[in-house]
Amino acid sequence: MDAWRDGDTFEVEFDLPGVSPESLDLDVERNVVTIRAERPALDGNKEMLAAERPRGVFSRQLVLGENLDTEHIQASYDSGVLTLRIPVAERAKPRKISIDSKGGDRQAINA
Repeated sequence: MDAWRDGDTFEVEFDLPGVSPESLDLDVERNVVTIRAERPALDGNKEMLAAERPRGVFSRQLVLGENLDTEHIQASYDSGVLTLRIPVAERAKPRKISIDSKGGDRQAINA
C-alpha cells in the first residue's frame, strides 16, 4: 500500500495482482475503510517450489482522519492496482477569516 495527499485529495493504492475485480469488496463505516479481496487457491496437485503470495480471502483496514470526506470516496481497479481517492472534507480545507477592527479596517487571516 502507498498513500499520499495530492492537493485536496488523499490517495491510496493497493497492489492486488491476480485478484479479479468481482472479488473486491470495499466498506466504509464512520472513518474506517475495509478492503476485502480473494485470490483463488492454486491447483492442489501442483508441487509448489515457493508460495509467498497469500491465497484465499484477506482484508485490510484503514482508519482515516476526521478531515477526510468518506461520503465521496472514489475507487478504481486497473492492472491489479486498487486506487482510492478520498477528498479532504470542506471543513478541513484552509480558509480566510475576515476580522473587523474598531477603526473600520478589515484584515484577512488565513486559518
